[in-house]
Amino acid sequence: MATTTIRVNEATRDALRELAATTGEPMARLVERAVEHLRAEEFFAELNRAYDRLHADASALAEEAAEREEWEESLADGLEVDGE
Repeated sequence: MATTTIRVNEATRDALRELAATTGEPMARLVERAVEHLRAEEFFAELNRAYDRLHADASALAEEAAEREEWEESLADGLEVDGE
């Protein structure tokens, strides 16, 4: 795996060293985990903003509800229920 160098302030470096010592994980893995966490956090924040926009538009919300209802009706099309 290719690597690169990033610059962080001393407080961040010290915090990474402390976490590495506590967790037994390399500092690089801790940075990877932090980035993964921040990406997930941003994904869900944007998802929440999108739902807020949807709920602010009554017409779009009604359209989404109708589409969801169509999908729910089609979920079992052609499938047998266990035991029947």
